[in-house]
Amino acid sequence: MKKKEQTCFRNDYQSPPWLVDRVDLYISLAADGAMVTSRLVCRRNPVGAGGHLVLQGEELELIGLTLDGKSLESGDHRLDDKELIIPVAGDRAEVEIITRMDPAANTALEGLYLSSGNYCTQCEAEGFRKITYYPDRPDVMARFTTTIEADLSLPVLLAGGNLVGSGTMGNGRHWVKWDDPFPKPSYLFAMVAGDLVRIADSYETGSGGLIDLHIYVEEHNKDRCGHAMASLKRAMAWDEEVYGLEYDLDLYMIVAVDDFNMGAMENKGLNVFNSKYVLARPESATDDDYAGIEGVVAHEYFHNWTGNRVTCRDWFQLSLKEGLTVFRDQQFSADMGNSAVKRVRDVQVLRENQFPEDAGPMAHPVRPDSYIEINNFYTATVYNKGAEVIRMIHVLLGPEKFRRGMDIYFERHDESAVTCADFVRAMEDGGGIDLGQFRNWYRQAGTPELKVECIYDQAAGELKMTLSQSCPATPGQELKKPFCFPMVMGLLDRQGRPMPVQLAGSDREGSEQVVLEVAESEEEFVFTGLASPPVPSLLRGFSAPVRLDYPYPADELCLLTLHDHDSFSRWQAGRTLLTRLLLELTGSKSRQQLGPEIIELYGQLLARAPGGDMSLIAELLALPSERYLAQEMQVVDPAGIHGACSFVEEELGRVLFADFLQVYQETATSEPYCYSPEGAGRRRLRNVCLSFLVAAGSQGMELARSQFEQADNMTDVQAAFRVIVHGGHGPGQQEVIDLFEQRWQDDPLVMDKWFAVQATAPQDDTLARVRSLLGHSAFSLTNPNKVRSLIGSFACLNQYSFHEAGGPGYSFLADQVIELDRINPQIAARLVTPLGRWQRFDHGRRQLMKRELERIMATPEISRDVYEIVSKSMA
Repeated sequence: MKKKEQTCFRNDYQSPPWLVDRVDLYISLAADGAMVTSRLVCRRNPVGAGGHLVLQGEELELIGLTLDGKSLESGDHRLDDKELIIPVAGDRAEVEIITRMDPAANTALEGLYLSSGNYCTQCEAEGFRKITYYPDRPDVMARFTTTIEADLSLPVLLAGGNLVGSGTMGNGRHWVKWDDPFPKPSYLFAMVAGDLVRIADSYETGSGGLIDLHIYVEEHNKDRCGHAMASLKRAMAWDEEVYGLEYDLDLYMIVAVDDFNMGAMENKGLNVFNSKYVLARPESATDDDYAGIEGVVAHEYFHNWTGNRVTCRDWFQLSLKEGLTVFRDQQFSADMGNSAVKRVRDVQVLRENQFPEDAGPMAHPVRPDSYIEINNFYTATVYNKGAEVIRMIHVLLGPEKFRRGMDIYFERHDESAVTCADFVRAMEDGGGIDLGQFRNWYRQAGTPELKVECIYDQAAGELKMTLSQSCPATPGQELKKPFCFPMVMGLLDRQGRPMPVQLAGSDREGSEQVVLEVAESEEEFVFTGLASPPVPSLLRGFSAPVRLDYPYPADELCLLTLHDHDSFSRWQAGRTLLTRLLLELTGSKSRQQLGPEIIELYGQLLARAPGGDMSLIAELLALPSERYLAQEMQVVDPAGIHGACSFVEEELGRVLFADFLQVYQETATSEPYCYSPEGAGRRRLRNVCLSFLVAAGSQGMELARSQFEQADNMTDVQAAFRVIVHGGHGPGQQEVIDLFEQRWQDDPLVMDKWFAVQATAPQDDTLARVRSLLGHSAFSLTNPNKVRSLIGSFACLNQYSFHEAGGPGYSFLADQVIELDRINPQIAARLVTPLGRWQRFDHGRRQLMKRELERIMATPEISRDVYEIVSKSMA
């Protein structure tokens, strides 16, 4: 078994002993590798602990080293596979380091590597140490200049900052120099060199500055960047309007690459993107792709202030930039599109990804206390729960005071590396509020559970509401202190009309909703002036990331679904009703026809569809995912869940076939595809109806085949393709699979969809199909997108097939993790997660999953990334 890896603890933080004022890089690219010369101007930190100059470096060949112009021999410094240690007598030092590396061999995609023949970098979190020796930590901020030299066959040479020089060298090579005027940590360094084309535009700031906007892609993708460019300009305008933040360089660049571990990276002035989040045209990108591009482009742009100008002191503070910036990109996307549906989808992501994390072996606070490998803490907790923590502050303060807190934050900490506590203090000062207890959200892991009990007194016209909160134990935190959070609520009468909410003892006039500040383990609120029994509308807008426990009767859930003024609460009520039904059916040995309340509710929703909010109605009609339902069971029954979902979808489709068909036909259009929130909502509703029609029988399958063949956009093509492939082994299914492949075999991003649809098919032979697809010419284990689309989709999204009795899916996944760990440890570690949830399953599956975890752990030379996830999963 691998020896125990060293753990980093937040409480061990010490200020850096040395600071770097300036870094001058000279990067020479050649066919046999890359040579990097770095000149560091360093000074001893007056508040540091003193000591030698310690520089991190991995997988580098040290060619030369000088200190203050003097060449250092081997006895003048210490070097191992992690650090270069240089004794320095004085308080200042100028160090020059020459290193060599092989980007072509860098399959981990950290540091400098090759993607489709183009050089690019990924330095967050600790990739810069694979380029040169450096104090590679976020609280060391320096000004960077970068000179790149390469053959003329690589005509585009980019780095962060402003272009300050270029020229040819007379030997078939050329050079370019970039200067970044703002101090930054090494994780924000970036460079790109390749044969790329530029799409250019510009943006005029509110103060009259003109910013050049450049997107770089391969030649064949140049017609697929319009949406990304438009999204960037909208994000720049929105950030000025909402937060008063202008861009601060003369140039903003985006580069799309095919091989990338993440979605994108916010390097100062030069964002490197996974091509998935840049490239779009109607025939190859879905509505979800368009929305994803808009959100990710905005996210990386917003990082210019919340992440770059103000950055993290250490990696335990990662949510300082990521949680805050996710919240900001969620705000932006809500303003650009359907805000109600955006909130629904954000909560779906949280519940299907972060809630299981909070309930599993990798549970950690938004501000973690320890880690072995920092790459493992780019998690749903840091990002998505971190965003919910910021949202709660926004609700508690209100928009104006929150903006004041943001202004204070930037005024105090511009060009600094700070902590989550610094952000919360700025919010306290901006809002005139004490957030002392609220800080428990940063300290404690786990998802709080909020139990609500209501007693109505007819004679007094009062509703007494008791709120009780608790939080389950998580690894290393058995006992939890009460959280502080906002609970937004309203009241409806039995006809679905809003009732005034008047708190007893309050001199404020009653309103349609109120924000209750919950802070105790148990507390009571009394509402007065209620002439009839109210129906409570609780946790509106999902105002806090908690599990709500309230025993709604079915008739109240139907009423809320149809009439609540809060769109999220409408969706939540319908989701609760459906979840309750599906879980009952999962545990039932015999399934009878559906109850009349569900059929009547669906009938009313379909009747409202043509003139209503089609995006929201589509979300109300869609069944909960099997992943979500699994979380709601004490012992997960994958086959039972799938059987219940199939039964309900088939029965609703059969009984309401004419209603679904009418909406499907009424939402058709002859107009050419153009992405818009309204158009996306119409297509979403139409395709939800199609799934019910297909479940009902052959007539629906004929509609799907016709849509697949005639649609002018990938949204409708993929939706039809999915229901055909997932619908069983009917006639023509393989023909459709082959037709899709033939049409899109030369488009890597569309082929990712082809892999994912087949990998998520809930069928008994899916694993055999996935194994076969590993050998497909379009699949590569070295490309993260391909791994996620095939292996990740099967293991993480296909509850039914992955958890097949006997555990063949588990051994398959373990095989892939072991092989991939030798290539790309980051991606391998992320694939372990489904095995880490073994405690939620029956005894037989638990034993099989544990056996595979043990097999992974016993693999020689396992990476730190995989070791940490597996060891915690087995604990």
